[in-house]
Amino acid sequence: MVRIALAVTLAVCSSLALAQERRPGYGTPVTTAMAKKIAAGAIAECQKNGWNVAVAVVDPHGALVYYERMEDTQYASNDIAIGKARAAATYRRPTRAFADVINKGGPATATLPGVFASPGGVPLMVDGKVIGAVGASGVTGDQDEQCSMAGAKSMQ
Repeated sequence: MVRIALAVTLAVCSSLALAQERRPGYGTPVTTAMAKKIAAGAIAECQKNGWNVAVAVVDPHGALVYYERMEDTQYASNDIAIGKARAAATYRRPTRAFADVINKGGPATATLPGVFASPGGVPLMVDGKVIGAVGASGVTGDQDEQCSMAGAKSMQ
């Protein structure tokens, strides 16, 4: 019985270690100039669609590098945009991943510190490494994500 428990524990730990290795590494942090360009790309997408949002760009550690809020954006979006960006950077995945897990009845992901289980936070990738993230908030999660993705693409 002890051997079976040990084998299961080792298998789980091995799986976790393997999953950990598959996550992208962290790269050189996003610069202020890059962050402004990313935010401008996100805001341009939102303006095109008539959406008012707050946009935040953070470094790989989740520290705020740049923030901008469009006129008449709801006040709650200030903290939400920053939170989405931080979660995407520190967990190295889009915040949509957390929403998907919760919606499918998966593990209690929402109890992890700093999780924002709403689309709109997107990691910024350069050479396969996370250099930061962009987060948007103010409209639906899908629309927030569309703006963040446009911002991330403007980096190229």
